[in-house]
Amino acid sequence: MLGALAALLTFQCLGEGVSYVFRLPVPGPVIGMLLLFGFVMMRPQTADAIEPTALELLRHLSLLFVPAGVGIMVSASRIRGDAIAVIVSIAVSTTLAIAVAALVTRALMRRQQRSGPDNRADTEAAQ
Repeated sequence: MLGALAALLTFQCLGEGVSYVFRLPVPGPVIGMLLLFGFVMMRPQTADAIEPTALELLRHLSLLFVPAGVGIMVSASRIRGDAIAVIVSIAVSTTLAIAVAALVTRALMRRQQRSGPDNRADTEAAQ
């Protein structure tokens, strides 16, 4: 478990480094996750080693939001002047996320229907 946690943190640090060195507008953890994904695609056995630790972290994911919540509460007076902008940006980003998810789902369902009944039977049997 300690080795898997070290691997996850290593990829996060690598992502931070890449983001900083190349001055990318993408957060380091996102880049680290993409690097980890690429590594797991090249070495699938790595996923088996990391999975138990990742599942344990996901079980306690809500605790990771506590510092962000505290930060919002502490900064509430500063945010109060920008409340309308914050509310609009949350509403717009949520709407866009739902719309993109719907479009992707629709495209994948059409693709599955075009692949024919033979492929669909194989997919259902694999599940």
